Amino acid sequence: MNTCDLSQDVHFFAAALSQTLISVWDEDPAGEYVEVERGYIDRYTADYVRIRNAETGCRTYFSRDTAMFKRM
Repeated sequence: MNTCDLSQDVHFFAAALSQTLISVWDEDPAGEYVEVERGYIDRYTADYVRIRNAETGCRTYFSRDTAMFKRM
């Protein structure tokens, strides 16, 4: 795993606390990971992460099981 990847609760906690810009990657229909969102961690649980979009402020939920989260 890349050192910029977030996967553990402590990673999400630190990124949320410091308001670190996060890039969210999810699989496209071809099975390739593509960036789908950039923003700040607004909330997280064991199952999902809610990201507040850096530009619009809209909030979107992403599954921790399927999405990859990276520090920018």
